[in-house]
Amino acid sequence: MNKLIATLIAGLLATAANAQTTTTPVATKAVVKAEADAQEDINKAESKEMKVVQKADKKVSKAVADANEKKQKALNKATEAHADAAEKVTKADPEDRAKAAAKAGEKIADANLKADKKMIKADEKLLKTQVEAAADKATAAAKTEQVRAEATAEVHKAAAKH
Repeated sequence: MNKLIATLIAGLLATAANAQTTTTPVATKAVVKAEADAQEDINKAESKEMKVVQKADKKVSKAVADANEKKQKALNKATEAHADAAEKVTKADPEDRAKAAAKAGEKIADANLKADKKMIKADEKLLKTQVEAAADKATAAAKTEQVRAEATAEVHKAAAKH
């Protein structure tokens, strides 16, 4: 989480620095070439960023689907255990029904615990994937901002030479 915050702050600072230094340089051949090179670098960086964003979004979508599937399986198993326990209680002799109901309660509690644990693990894995994806996106955005700042600096250097 600290890396994510640091990356976001770095991106913010790079954006602020870029916003403060944007001026229109004198249009000489060197400046025009520097601007063209800068735009090419920026386009490449933005393209890389978009690929990272798409990959991260795809990873999160898959993780959501996996988590939902695991949760549904856990619920189905718990429901089967509930039904099985209820069936045993109804089939028990009247004298043994209290004992069967106690065993059924234990079986239901165990099934609920197992289902809860599986759902928690699925959620934990999903959240981890979402955080990693957000960090990847933030890092890519910060790298793009760095390229923008460097490109702007190169344009200014070219303008300062003439």
